[in-house]
Amino acid sequence: MTERAAADVVLCPGGPMLVRGARHVVDADGTRHPVDRPVVAVCRCELSATLPWCDATHKRLPDERRPR
Repeated sequence: MTERAAADVVLCPGGPMLVRGARHVVDADGTRHPVDRPVVAVCRCELSATLPWCDATHKRLPDERRPR
């Protein structure tokens, strides 16, 4: 059995979820998205044009609509 390190997750207030060390991200539909970078930004506002990845759409939202 091989051991695998867990991914680190940081929730950015009003912004994305930063994931470090993941091999893939599974979206709400169950689709697996491969990760080929050390850190990826996953959308939390659900308005990104590149879901599941953040495209900074949250920056254009009023503060009360940003993810907490």
